[in-house]
Amino acid sequence: MKELEKTKQISIAATLFILAVLIGFLTYKRPKNTYAFNTKSTLEKITSTDYCLPYSLIENEDVAFIDIRNSFEYNKGHLENAINMPSVDIMSEASLKLLLDLKKSNTTTALYGSTPEEANIPFLILYQLGFDNLKILPVELSYSQNKLITKESKIENLPYDINGFIMDSKKHLDSSNTIVPPNANVPKKVITVEKKKKRKAEGGC
Repeated sequence: MKELEKTKQISIAATLFILAVLIGFLTYKRPKNTYAFNTKSTLEKITSTDYCLPYSLIENEDVAFIDIRNSFEYNKGHLENAINMPSVDIMSEASLKLLLDLKKSNTTTALYGSTPEEANIPFLILYQLGFDNLKILPVELSYSQNKLITKESKIENLPYDINGFIMDSKKHLDSSNTIVPPNANVPKKVITVEKKKKRKAEGGC
């Protein structure tokens, strides 16, 4: 009887497990947003091409400008015809639809904030999602008597070879992950221990 009860319990548990797997499979939804480029390829692309829009095109009507600041800062002053898309809402359905429409129409789109650094993270996220028509506008914004002042921000080009750095890091990682076979003759390190000299017994009474 006990064996029958155990068999029933095992069969019930197996049936429940199969049902759970089936429910999970049927209710699985593919993520809406998946990266088109990984971090490595993104870094390689943005370092081999100029990801900054020339400041001279700040009034170009063929460029779509997106202000990633909050609505309060945007309403204080913004570039003419700029679209407000706060960085916290950059992944919303409305924002992604607009960005997709701009990409399909092959429109160069420039992100800008109070400083170029403010646009770095939204730019990298969207670029990895496949929006390779994006640029960063190198501009610094300030206010004087409630008027928006725009100033070109010069971004220094680093003298480092980032692609070379990635390749060196990969080589180092590959060499550190090498597996030593169990029968390999690895030289053993011998540690010599010095014997302590016995003290001479001191004279007693």
